[in-house]
Amino acid sequence: MSEWVYQGENLRVVYGRRTVLRVEQLTINAGDLVGIVGPSGAGKSTLLRVLALLEPPTEGVLYFGGRSEPVRWPPPLDLRRRVTMVFQRPLLLTASVFHNVAYGLRARRADNVRARVEQALEMVGLAHMAHAAAHTLSGGELQRVALARALVLEPEVLLLDEPTANLDPYNVSVIEDALKRLRHHNHTTVVLVTHNVFQARRLADRVMFLLDGECVETADAETFFESPKDPRTRAFVRGDMVY
Repeated sequence: MSEWVYQGENLRVVYGRRTVLRVEQLTINAGDLVGIVGPSGAGKSTLLRVLALLEPPTEGVLYFGGRSEPVRWPPPLDLRRRVTMVFQRPLLLTASVFHNVAYGLRARRADNVRARVEQALEMVGLAHMAHAAAHTLSGGELQRVALARALVLEPEVLLLDEPTANLDPYNVSVIEDALKRLRHHNHTTVVLVTHNVFQARRLADRVMFLLDGECVETADAETFFESPKDPRTRAFVRGDMVY
């Protein structure tokens, strides 16, 4: 039996009078890559923020890292440092690529900063741009710097919110290859929010489909794409409008 990293029960997130997320049961196992798919406004990014320990659920309990006690809010720093999130629109410092990637390590007073930064930049194909100013980079390069900034911290869990949205095929392939290498070498748990069903099919071990804030179906990738149980999932996989 796989060791779990997250378990959630009766999770709800409510803004005002509007319920934006409701997940009755959630399990994410160590080392898995879980793809979260669904249309805009389905609650994908909200779920990711809860998993990142950045936002508490309005109701329900979340367990993390095999601990028997549920997460208490605000979570302690040592717990939050086990999770790293890459946002869809990353914010970088007005400094070099190297200094952006090194920032988290230096804040934690880590050892071997230079070697670790160089390795992370190599993984995303930007070793040759270490000394370039971040503000001169293309959108795809900026996203790869943000990924390197996350990878260099060697998190237990990596959360990605649409990391390849609006990127060209080359940058998409570089980011996907980096994720494959990360999982192969580090066995990192990855949760990937994506609108791209083909990307989820290429990368994910398990897929979760959210619609109107509700978790409609979760299954291993083969079952999800070849024989989903819920008619709404079948429609989504076919490319039909389910909004």
